[in-house]
Amino acid sequence: MGLGQEPVRIINSVAPIRINDFGGWTDTWFARFGKVLNIAVCPMAEVQMRVFERNASRPAITIYAENYGERYTLDGVGGTYDRHPLLEAALQFMGVPEDLALEIDIFCEAPAGASTGTSAAVSVALTGALDLLTPGRLTPHEVARAAHRIETELLHQQCGVQDQLASAYGGINYIEILEYPHAIVSPLLLSHSTLWELEARLSLIFLGQSHSSSKVHERVIAELEDAGPDAEKLHPLRRTPIRARDALYAGDFPALGRAMIDNTDAQAALHPELVSATHQAVIDVARRHGAIGWKVNGAGGDGGSVTLLGGAEAAKNRQMLRAIAEAVPGTQNIPVYLNATGLRVWEFPR
Repeated sequence: MGLGQEPVRIINSVAPIRINDFGGWTDTWFARFGKVLNIAVCPMAEVQMRVFERNASRPAITIYAENYGERYTLDGVGGTYDRHPLLEAALQFMGVPEDLALEIDIFCEAPAGASTGTSAAVSVALTGALDLLTPGRLTPHEVARAAHRIETELLHQQCGVQDQLASAYGGINYIEILEYPHAIVSPLLLSHSTLWELEARLSLIFLGQSHSSSKVHERVIAELEDAGPDAEKLHPLRRTPIRARDALYAGDFPALGRAMIDNTDAQAALHPELVSATHQAVIDVARRHGAIGWKVNGAGGDGGSVTLLGGAEAAKNRQMLRAIAEAVPGTQNIPVYLNATGLRVWEFPR
């Protein structure tokens, strides 16, 4: 910035987060096969990339991680991942043409560590933007696969496949993991009235602190790895996505709510600490105020968030949200809206 040179291209990309991840834990390497249903929603991860011709006075890459208020430069891609490993690994994986310099701004309104696939949305958005720098185009499925490989192969993180697929595809998707990491994505085609009613009833409550993978997750993974893909505790998690899919097609919100509750109970059966005391406090208030479903997002544990499914009366749902804010200090209602488009990448002006 401020080097007196106009960008030759400006590339923008956005990708949604996800909530209500029915069947989570079954999209992992230790489960090997499974089923997931999740819902892509706004807010979205946003990337703007200004592309310049490379010259000696301009750093090869400038990254502005807006949520953290951090701006820093890189001489190139590759090597160690020092400041923001996910961003730097994505740059290495996708590559940057040697004759170009990049200024990359990254922002997301969803809180980091909310257990809503925010890191996957950032990775998908950045991968999609970088894809425009070279000939050929990746499909949404290929972008999701690349983003997943960045987290698992370059950063060596525990990571299922569903978050990247939700961000790349958007919408409400039924995902079958045939043999990890290979998956089939089947978008649900629902009536406008069902989608609008679902959007009106959904709420996302952030617990006010970042999700922590913690030693609890390590113990769960070790137990599931020892038990193998046919572990008894995984069976109910593979069933709830089917129930959720059928409930949505039928427009049966009480059945959808029961599937959410049963999925949360199945998470707690993996380890009781996966549904924390704060999760439970939010759930208890929501139940008293007429919620018909609740789902601890992501793998659960300390921090993170809860998705709530309210009843038919909008005023009562708003009262529920006020009651949660008063009864459980530090929590935050994050407004969410259904996202049907998934990854969007564009240039303006061209």
